[in-house]
Amino acid sequence: MSIIASANNPLESNFDSTIHNTVPFSKIDNSMWEPAIDRGIEIANSEIKAIVENPEDPTFDNTIKALEATGADLNRVLNVFYPLLSANSDDEMMEISMRASQKLSDYSTSITLNEGLWQRVKAVYDNRDNFKLDAEDVTLLQHTYDSFALSGAKLVGEDREKFRKLSAELSELTTIFGQNVLRELNTYEVLLDASDLSGLPESSVTAAAEAAKAKGHDGKYLFTLDQPVYTAFLKYSDRRDLREKMYRMYSARNTEGQYSNVENIKRIAELRLQIAQLLGSKTYADHSLQRTMAEKPAAVFDLLDRLRTAYTPALKKEMAELTDFASSLEGHKIDLMPWDYSFYSNKLKAEKYNFDEEAMRPYFELNNVIDGVFGLATKLYGLNFSENKDIEVYHPDVKAFEVSDANGKYIGVIYTDFFPRASKRPGAWMTGFKDQYITAGGDNSRPHVSIVMNFTKPTADTPSLLTPYEVETFLHEFGHALHGLLADTKYSSLSGTSVYRDFVELPSQFNENYLTEKEFLDSFAKHYITGVAIPQQLVDQLVAASRYGAAYACMRQLAFGYLDMAWHTISSPVDDAVEFEHKAIESVKIFEPVEGALISPQFSHIFAGGYAAGYYSYKWAEVLDADAFAEFKRNGIFDRKTAESFRKNVLSRGGTENPAELYRRFRGQDPTIDALLLRDGIISEPEPTIAPVNRD
Repeated sequence: MSIIASANNPLESNFDSTIHNTVPFSKIDNSMWEPAIDRGIEIANSEIKAIVENPEDPTFDNTIKALEATGADLNRVLNVFYPLLSANSDDEMMEISMRASQKLSDYSTSITLNEGLWQRVKAVYDNRDNFKLDAEDVTLLQHTYDSFALSGAKLVGEDREKFRKLSAELSELTTIFGQNVLRELNTYEVLLDASDLSGLPESSVTAAAEAAKAKGHDGKYLFTLDQPVYTAFLKYSDRRDLREKMYRMYSARNTEGQYSNVENIKRIAELRLQIAQLLGSKTYADHSLQRTMAEKPAAVFDLLDRLRTAYTPALKKEMAELTDFASSLEGHKIDLMPWDYSFYSNKLKAEKYNFDEEAMRPYFELNNVIDGVFGLATKLYGLNFSENKDIEVYHPDVKAFEVSDANGKYIGVIYTDFFPRASKRPGAWMTGFKDQYITAGGDNSRPHVSIVMNFTKPTADTPSLLTPYEVETFLHEFGHALHGLLADTKYSSLSGTSVYRDFVELPSQFNENYLTEKEFLDSFAKHYITGVAIPQQLVDQLVAASRYGAAYACMRQLAFGYLDMAWHTISSPVDDAVEFEHKAIESVKIFEPVEGALISPQFSHIFAGGYAAGYYSYKWAEVLDADAFAEFKRNGIFDRKTAESFRKNVLSRGGTENPAELYRRFRGQDPTIDALLLRDGIISEPEPTIAPVNRD
């Protein structure tokens, strides 16, 4: 079957005329998405049909490899559409995504429920010992078989149609959830007068003045709930009433009104439960965790519980000290509330360590930070980054860099997108416009990745100056990017970040360790005006302050992990979302619940972002990253031999092998939580009695 591409739609053919086959963004408009998606689905279906109707006996090549190769035209479109939907969207694209989600859900389900295709996959799997397969082939076969089995292929009769309907509804609701979060966030604006700005740093005041002026409010100051704006306000504003107002607005998002997600989260959790039970699992977590390092809910709860036990005494000390400090500062007893924590903890940190994040901003000018973060990959892996202005970008804020190795060999392309805008969702993430894989002709097709963040924007007088936290975020997302860029596998579905969910955060969180290493900071942190290197005193303060609030930060992450697991270990539908959430995080709550504040309706990671029953993976990977960096600390933080082992066994292998084996190959042993507890100051010396993370 020949399906002709439209000459006027660049999405319907390979990007052969661009540098490194990068996306020709300027030639794409919204009218092109749906025709290209429809065509991609049509082509993919014809490719599936050819596999099913192949008269030859099923083999690895004519079934598994052939299936891996299907959908290339569709993937080319989706690998552009979805990154842009999150980073440079508009209302029309959101409407397109709603229409496309139903088509794509039907397409995906039609593959996994294609009986003829399933029987061929099963035949290859059942006879796998008869084929000459290498390790990657074996993993692809297992991955393919599991994908079918866990997606309803074994279902028969009415159960198949039920699965199809449940999957379609779930896809639609998760899309609606994500759009509601973005749309409501963009509705929040707080206009303040000069008299309301006490305590706020100059950078926040200047940005707020410019934002107000752009909206026609000269003489006023406009604050939004964008992450850097909101975070700075709660940390520095002297006005407790305004901090409370901002907190309540931020924490009550999507709980009522046009963009409420309360009913959506209950239904999403119910749909996931029904799907899991239809597929033979007790809960969605039991179903979802089958392809993770944890494997079972019990292992997740074991990790969360052990960390809770280890950090609870430290949390009590932290909060008691902070309460006493706040009361002393105010001259009367203070009952700390959630909107007080950042404000008073920042002041206490400044007093204990003479530490002020704002004082460090001048040393973290964005362009210098880019040089430093990219330079880290140069020191560790021999990579070089060169901006190429001839590579098209999707927004003026975006830059494109060519990446090469120490020998000048082309590695890939990385796009950087740093600043907030109405068309971009909040947060920070890494994504890709093209995966790495080996072509049918044997060529190594290199990846195009993107890192997207929401950093403090430059003003008319000042460049973008980052806080240490923002530098850490950059390091984190760049770790994901390296996982994609350094991929060296045969199959795109096993390439780069296509790994177990509780392993995917290892490269990103590993990178964060360098933030407090003087040897790293000395390579780029210099005053943006004077050019003077960051003083030793500030570096010492940063290092000393890095452990501050470790118990609070851990308990906050544990709350997210417990809440996620609660939603995905239900055995019956949830009636009251508020009561359910409060009960789920009771054991790790830091403050009493605030009326109207709710995490779940805006918890995009688990209800729209692919982390359902997987948020624990941040802490799981944190155990891995601390353990891995301990090896670098022993050998030297820029030791090329250690870095080469990390690259060879972790960064380049993608999902081609079990990550536990990959990690053991790098580290020589299983990880323990010792290094994490030591890094956070919870213990002073490693305790060998602490058991490795439980995988049973």
